[in-house]
Amino acid sequence: MILFIYKYGEKSLGYTITEKGTVTIPVEIRKKYNLGKGSRVEFVETDEGILLVPTVPLENLSGVDKAIKETVYGMIKELQEERRKEASEEG
Repeated sequence: MILFIYKYGEKSLGYTITEKGTVTIPVEIRKKYNLGKGSRVEFVETDEGILLVPTVPLENLSGVDKAIKETVYGMIKELQEERRKEASEEG
C-alpha cells in the first residue's frame, strides 16, 4: 500500500492507493475541477512530485469557431508532447 498526503487549504487529505492502483479523488477536488465519472486526467511528473491535470475533451469546446477549435487542439497536443518529452528526459 502507498499513502499520499495532499494539503488542500487547511485540511490535509491522505488516501491509500488500492491493490489495483486506484485512489479516490476527494469530493472537494472533484467539485472544484468539475471531475466526474468518465473525466480524463493526465499524470505529469515534476520536481515536486506528481501533478494530476484534468484534460478537457475537444467536444467540450463545442460552439467555438472551428479555426479556434483546431488551434486550441493543436496547442493541447503540443503541450502534452512537451510534458511527455520532459518527463522522459528527467527519468
